[in-house]
Amino acid sequence: MTALPPPQLSLSADEARRIALRAQGFLGAPDRRAGTRGVLRALGAVQLDTISVLARSHELVPYARLGAVGRQAVEEAYWSDDHAFEYWSHAACILPVEEWPHFAFRRRARRARGHRWHVLADAERSCAAVLDRLKADGPLTSTELGGAKNGGPWWDWSETKIAVEWLLDTGEVVCTRRRGWKRVYDLAERAVPAELLHDELDDTECMRRLVAQAGAAMGVATRADLADYHRLKGEQVAAVIDGTDLVPVEVEGWGKPAWADPAALAAEPRGRHRTTLLSPFDSLVWDRPRTERIFGFTHRLEAYTPKPKRVHGYFAMPLLAGGRLVGRVDPAREGSTLVARQVTLDGPKAVQPAADAIAEAAGWVGCVEARVERVLPETLREPLAAAVRLTHDRR
Repeated sequence: MTALPPPQLSLSADEARRIALRAQGFLGAPDRRAGTRGVLRALGAVQLDTISVLARSHELVPYARLGAVGRQAVEEAYWSDDHAFEYWSHAACILPVEEWPHFAFRRRARRARGHRWHVLADAERSCAAVLDRLKADGPLTSTELGGAKNGGPWWDWSETKIAVEWLLDTGEVVCTRRRGWKRVYDLAERAVPAELLHDELDDTECMRRLVAQAGAAMGVATRADLADYHRLKGEQVAAVIDGTDLVPVEVEGWGKPAWADPAALAAEPRGRHRTTLLSPFDSLVWDRPRTERIFGFTHRLEAYTPKPKRVHGYFAMPLLAGGRLVGRVDPAREGSTLVARQVTLDGPKAVQPAADAIAEAAGWVGCVEARVERVLPETLREPLAAAVRLTHDRR
């Protein structure tokens, strides 16, 4: 095993936390002129998910950093002008189109495997049929291509759906927008700018770029953090990290080697902290071990947990305030009312930040009222309900 280089700098746990917050866009003045596209470029990946409570997760990510940006404007920023594409990163993610060449290693790996979890009965015929349709008729959803399912459960895909997803995996087809939450498929040669449409970079160069990008997006990170960001393997990170500009550092209490982005070390993180509710799929918290290490906050998505076993609620959203995670809010919508079905707070100091975050979220999604139901500890229920009413009335 190659010896790790000695750390060039020691950071306190608090310094590392503030570096991470600034890198993720939660500390300092947000770049409102760059807007949603600026957020996407800075993060490098925005995760998609089917769950929609306040809004879908990819809408919540720029909202959390920029405030009440128009939801339609968010969608247009992602899906217009072939600015971005959807592919497999941390999960299914929206990615800046400039990153297309750097996922060549993953497209090659999919091709080498030869199939997804579904196997085509006649791959050559099915793929040719999809490509012919797209060439003739332009961008299409799987429904428009002939149907996504065979009529059984959701995983019982049609040959057409299997074929188009295989072509997406391997790079002949690309998704550069969604319509009614359905992927819209197009020929990569038509949708990806010509100067980016290549798989010329070898695996090492691809991974070097993605590790460097992950380091910049997180500010400071362990090897496991860097690997998790774009779902690389630890040994892949180890093989390329010396070829990046990331600086070896030691972080108090982490107990593991870490690396920092040079730009993150150039100036002390200062400025205003954002108070907001976070999607559980937000890149600040999507890596649960990192979240526990940096914030001392254990969070689990309970949407797929049986209701009687849920502790914090179906879509409990971490509450960020003062640069710390100080509670959770499980929201729902009843007509024009935002309902905080369950709120868990660290203590009385979290009451007003929770009220601010709930009231802002209600206004953003067009709710005219906000209501609080269960609160833990129970002694904070009345103070929070009163603060929510007052804060909402002022907006």
